[in-house]
Amino acid sequence: VANARARLGDIYDEGRGVPVNHVEALKWYSLAGEQGVVEAQTRLGYKYDEGVGVTQDLAAAVKWYRMAAGQGDAAAGARLGHMHDEGHGVPVDHGEAVKWYRLAADQGDAKAQFNLGYMYAEGEGVAVNYGAAVKWYQKAAEQGFAAAQVTLGYMYDEGQGVLVDHGEALRWYRMAGEQGVAKAQVRLGYMYDEGLGVPQDYGEAAKWYEMAAEQGIAQAQHDLANMYSHGQGVAQDHGAAAKWYQKAAEQGRIAAQIKIGLMYADGLGVARDYVQAHMWWSLAASQGGESAAFAREVVWIMMIPAEIAEAENLANEWSAK
Repeated sequence: VANARARLGDIYDEGRGVPVNHVEALKWYSLAGEQGVVEAQTRLGYKYDEGVGVTQDLAAAVKWYRMAAGQGDAAAGARLGHMHDEGHGVPVDHGEAVKWYRLAADQGDAKAQFNLGYMYAEGEGVAVNYGAAVKWYQKAAEQGFAAAQVTLGYMYDEGQGVLVDHGEALRWYRMAGEQGVAKAQVRLGYMYDEGLGVPQDYGEAAKWYEMAAEQGIAQAQHDLANMYSHGQGVAQDHGAAAKWYQKAAEQGRIAAQIKIGLMYADGLGVARDYVQAHMWWSLAASQGGESAAFAREVVWIMMIPAEIAEAENLANEWSAK
């Protein structure tokens, strides 16, 4: 009877032959959950956690997750670990988080494996242990968990818990990059750019930089602009260089602010505009860019007072954003 009630909850939850009705699903899951049906308990935890068919109640979510996890349910254990980790419905307790993440990780839950790896890497709830972190990251990465793949790439890149191996780092970055992870894409671009773990290939570098740049990663935007500026891996295109320098500059990247300032001062890829050059160099100088402060003084000589005032106003407006 209890299992039938749980299945009836599924029918209303998923709209199988009836309209979706989360309130009705909650009723049947509650009846099944009280009778110990683990799947129903996990579903109840999720519903209270997310406020689906019921007012969000994190304490109730913890109660149901704990009941299911106590019966060994991996999904409930992973969610319960997260709640202890973040202090959702319970006080923050990293030791408890580790305990529940491990329950789920041992059953192959990829997200729990990643989270457990993070706990070992950061020393939260356990002593720092990079070797254990790598072990759990790798288990999650092998299941295609993109965050674990890029993190494992970093571990091989930096030699944390493993010997430095740029080729292995590249392999994991590629897996994550092919899933659209921008941080992995910019690392791949850099490795092809510098020839780390792979023969130098500017075309591949530009390809990966552009993928990350399109997702708004300022470093990738700056590095892609460099490639257009110098014609490395792409045809030289000062207009494209200016476009990407500006995008990175708008995110506060000092090197890009200096370079877009130079392009405005020289009229390279953009119309010559001393006001824009002065503005970008002022912004870079305010962040400690010494060469920008010097360049601003040079262009200042070629500007009339009204242009200088306009440039200063524009810089102040940017700084206030």
